[in-house]
Amino acid sequence: MQTRTLLLAASAALALIAAGPANSAPKKAADPAGALQQRLLTLDTHLDTPASLALPGWSIMDAHKVAQDYTQVDLPRMKQGGLDGGFWAIYTPQGPLDAESTRKARDFALMRGVAIREMVAAHPESFALASKAADAAANKASGKRVVYLSIENAWPLGDDPTLLRSFYAMGVRIAGFAHFRTNQFADSSTDKAKWDGLSPLGVQLLAEMNRLGVVPDLSHSSDRALDDALRLSKAPLVLTHSGCKAVFDHPRNIDDAHLKALAAAGGVIQINSVYVKGLKQSAEREAAMKALEEKYPEDRKLTTAERQSMLTERHAIDAKYPELRATFEDVMANLLHALQVAGVDHVGIGLDWDGGGGVTGLEDIADLPKITKALLAAGYSEADVAKIWSGNVLRVLAAAEAEAAKEQAAGT
Repeated sequence: MQTRTLLLAASAALALIAAGPANSAPKKAADPAGALQQRLLTLDTHLDTPASLALPGWSIMDAHKVAQDYTQVDLPRMKQGGLDGGFWAIYTPQGPLDAESTRKARDFALMRGVAIREMVAAHPESFALASKAADAAANKASGKRVVYLSIENAWPLGDDPTLLRSFYAMGVRIAGFAHFRTNQFADSSTDKAKWDGLSPLGVQLLAEMNRLGVVPDLSHSSDRALDDALRLSKAPLVLTHSGCKAVFDHPRNIDDAHLKALAAAGGVIQINSVYVKGLKQSAEREAAMKALEEKYPEDRKLTTAERQSMLTERHAIDAKYPELRATFEDVMANLLHALQVAGVDHVGIGLDWDGGGGVTGLEDIADLPKITKALLAAGYSEADVAKIWSGNVLRVLAAAEAEAAKEQAAGT
């Protein structure tokens, strides 16, 4: 159905979709894409929003503006953009592999998981934990936002893959192996290879994921690690926030051969909004941003005053050295390419909100209906769009649950 001609015909409409109405008149209440977005079960597989929970004075219940504090997800905007929830990431930046550092990482990850659960417990009328694939639709029907947990970077597990059981009990249903640096479980796509794929410990961790019913996430891991996981996993894989090398040749993205292999194994690629176009920032901006990151490191809890100072300094950098940004059209180019190569049953969305995601025309989750509108313009049906927004990843989660039940029944 989705031919090259269809994709080219849709591309002309994308700029208008990204820009929105040409005048300043209020949007019509009967916007078909917006109405569909509210009806659909809409999930994002990589929400880095738990990092916002640690910000002084910041609340998930309040309406924030990305232009002011750079955050992209909160409950008011979830309602506005039709985001029903998704997988809230326990992200741990990679550090040294010595025992003391790894123990600190373990404690940090456990406490980040606790913070997610505390958010839910504090607002039971608005959020609900999910542990099974079927829970997402039930949450939406009850008017509550969906909260699955995920792990980005398995480093905190140390040398004990069975520690994943504790995170599973906490609610983790997707787990990745590595982040920007190679660790004890896998080679990173953006670091020097040490294991030529998954390490022996990574193979054990993969088996533990299958036994528990946790979906293996190969975003950030190397192509060889993906090859190993495709060969060894007894359940389908997911790439929770990745892109297409055919559109932007970056180590974080995957080529068409791997897209096809992932689809053949029943897996899903979730398209992000970070690695969608090659952009080289000015040397002045890079230096200023590096200095800002060193002054306010991400692993240190800031005071209210420090947070405000950081925002003031960041706004000054943006004004003096404007950021080169990708666009909504670049995100759609990745999404449409993945759909063409892997098929509509094997593509979803994980835009990396609050973790570096967001482009011109797709600034935060309030803009999600633009994607739905573009997909409809490209010829995809409402049933197709429902698969892309949640059906595909929930199918993969259900398959992980079925494999876990099989293995546990067999006593393996």
